[in-house]
Amino acid sequence: MANIKSQKKRIITNEKSRMRNRAVKSEIKTAIRHVKDAVAAGDGAAAYAAALAACRLLDKAVSRASSTRTRPPTARAASWLSPTPS
Repeated sequence: MANIKSQKKRIITNEKSRMRNRAVKSEIKTAIRHVKDAVAAGDGAAAYAAALAACRLLDKAVSRASSTRTRPPTARAASWLSPTPS
């Protein structure tokens, strides 16, 4: 544990940021899973709505610096949003 007051504050701030980033990352994964489920079910309208919601979450994460700039184009790629073969 740090002995310097500013470092103690920084540790607390980093932990809050880490927890926020985990929540955002989890929300994005859930949104992408909803897209994959809708595509697998063959429901085009639901898949389109879920894809729009997922893209919106990805853009918000980048603007809040919870995710890197390069993730949204990768996540929007058809191969990433397509259902995985089982």
